[in-house]
Amino acid sequence: MVEIFQYGFMQRALMAGVIIGILCPTIGIFLVLRRMSMIGNSLSHVALSGVAAGIVMGIYPLAMALIFSVAAALGIEQLRKMYSEYAELAMAVILSAGLGVAVVLISYAKSINIDLFGYLFGNILTVRPEDMWLIAALGFFIIAFVGLNFRELFYIAFDEESARIAGIPVKRVNLLFTVLIAMTITLSMRIVGALLVSSLMVIPVATGIQLAKSFRHATLLSVIAAETAVISGIILSYYLELASGGTIVLLSVTFLMLVLGLKKL
Repeated sequence: MVEIFQYGFMQRALMAGVIIGILCPTIGIFLVLRRMSMIGNSLSHVALSGVAAGIVMGIYPLAMALIFSVAAALGIEQLRKMYSEYAELAMAVILSAGLGVAVVLISYAKSINIDLFGYLFGNILTVRPEDMWLIAALGFFIIAFVGLNFRELFYIAFDEESARIAGIPVKRVNLLFTVLIAMTITLSMRIVGALLVSSLMVIPVATGIQLAKSFRHATLLSVIAAETAVISGIILSYYLELASGGTIVLLSVTFLMLVLGLKKL
């Protein structure tokens, strides 16, 4: 198995996978606590439309995906204010718009003979050096933000109104956090794929919550579960010639089922 580390694309895939394995559950645990798990699905479809737009326009696809998903994240925050009693409606509107744009652009992209399979389901062969630099730079920024604002995010996740009364700038933190969600989804597309990235933000968290005794413990266990699934999935997808995203998600589900089964026993 050591020979796989001699290939540049495998080195990049594993390095990107390690970063993504930290980012997805770290962001995902706050989404689960805030009952916003579906936001990942919404933004991933918008990110896919950004990829298609980048291909059609001849622009770096991940850069366009980042622009589209960040704009959608800001749109979700604005719609959540307008429909404060129906917060899930904002995600449904953005998901529908993103999916519609993605379908139209993908149909056009196919006419110019571009394969979007890697962006849809993940492909370790497609992680290029420029992708690695983008993942590393933005990944460091996301982790630093969460580390510096961990208490504020924790407080808002459990009781947003009390956090506002306590003097926490809830509006600013929510806005920045939503942008970070969009960044995380965009960075994860190369490894997990747009259609499956939200699963990596939720399933390892579900595993960690089952075993944890505290919030920090749950975060740590979620990261461990995600890293195990990502690294194992990348290696298996290489040897079995499978889509990396599906392999990683299936391993995550398997780990969750094992944990649930062991707890029942």
